[in-house]
Amino acid sequence: MYLGLDLGTSGVKAMLIDGDQKIVGAGHGSLDVSRPHSGWSEQAPADWIGATEDAIAELKASHPKELAAVKGIGLSGQMHGATLLDASDNVLRPCMLWNDTRSFKEAAALDADPRFRALTGNIVFPGFTAPKVVWVKNNEPETFAKVRKVLLPKDYLRLWLSGEHISEMSDSAGTSWLDTGKRAWSSELLSATGLDESQMPSLVEGTDSAGTLRSELASKWGMGAGVVIAGGAGDNAASACGMGTVSEGHAFVSLGTSGVLFAANASYLPKPESAVHAFCHALPNTWHQMGVILSATDALNWYSGIAGKSAAELTGELGDDLKAPGTVTFLPYLSGERTPHNDAQIRGVFTGLGHESSRVVLTQAVLEGVTFAIRDNLEALKSAGTSIARVTAIGGGSRSKYWLKSIATSLGVAVDIPQDGDFGAAFGAARLGLIAATGADPVKVCTAPKTEETIEPARELTSAYEEAYGRYRKTYPAVSALN
Repeated sequence: MYLGLDLGTSGVKAMLIDGDQKIVGAGHGSLDVSRPHSGWSEQAPADWIGATEDAIAELKASHPKELAAVKGIGLSGQMHGATLLDASDNVLRPCMLWNDTRSFKEAAALDADPRFRALTGNIVFPGFTAPKVVWVKNNEPETFAKVRKVLLPKDYLRLWLSGEHISEMSDSAGTSWLDTGKRAWSSELLSATGLDESQMPSLVEGTDSAGTLRSELASKWGMGAGVVIAGGAGDNAASACGMGTVSEGHAFVSLGTSGVLFAANASYLPKPESAVHAFCHALPNTWHQMGVILSATDALNWYSGIAGKSAAELTGELGDDLKAPGTVTFLPYLSGERTPHNDAQIRGVFTGLGHESSRVVLTQAVLEGVTFAIRDNLEALKSAGTSIARVTAIGGGSRSKYWLKSIATSLGVAVDIPQDGDFGAAFGAARLGLIAATGADPVKVCTAPKTEETIEPARELTSAYEEAYGRYRKTYPAVSALN
């Protein structure tokens, strides 16, 4: 058996698969996000451990024999979080998460140094790790002085699981400290933020062995000795491993808390000015590009709280047949935006509201706003040299056929829905655990699931969608000027 652990923003998922990659069982532990000030987003690393224990306890209760047979563990996690540790590995402050934008001034200052884009292949976004650590240096100097290690969220779990300070390429590419082409820490960039390589974890590939499970935990969970822990991956690269998006020409769209348009690449193709992320993949000698929007299902969930209806009820009211966009436009920038704007201070807006703007109309506008944000990502990926002919849909939002029809029509590409099953980050992490434990060929393990259904663009609505997208594009600069 092989165990995948995915540390998400809202919880930890633990998934068991067997040697044939059949899903045996899953457990879950919940997490909350603290937002003490505007633009802040934090979690206590101790809560990650508690949620992981809850998830594994659920698995142990339902599948004790299978859990006992685990030979490899793979890790996936939310990217970019700054987990600061002292010399005794004590946590110095709450972890600033991927959607924490307080360090926008520090990010701009680092991004103005041409070495960062040249070596990392990316804009220094406020959500990335390096500017957040510089924010601590500028605002909490006593804490910064005690920092001996900086770990990403999933790698803090690894420290607890194995006692090792280790990370891997895909997650580390989102720190602004990795030389992405060379797949190595840049001492030059670390020095520019007041750090050195001794404060970083060692680096492995996602398919490599990266520690073994501590005997106390193995005993507690009924496992044997020598359980291998894989390098793992950042959440999107792990999802790509689960979806089989590991070779040139493969792509997926993820409708989770954030939204992602992800394309695998056989070579390193940076174009930072497009705000496209160019990161290492979890597999050796492989890279990927992705556009990221900060609020996808998060935007629908926000509106759900105001409307007093669940997200499923709201999308259900739209019916199955795709409608032409109406007069209401929604910008889903509830916590700023990454691709293509790199704007931490922009905020969301409805425009074109009238007396006739019912709950259903606003729901449709919210879905279309996220759709158009993903279309922005497609245009950015095109400008960075990547063409996409079709995508596979994953994430909670992909349960809405209406939303997928909207995306297919706006992007002008077919959207494949995988056969019923969970092929997300936890499954991808379990695959990496299998590879690290057995030495199996990563490409043969990370295959694509069978397609249940393909949604084609509604060509009769293409012109209406193009007109609405043009209106959407004009709204951002107008709202930005108000800021």
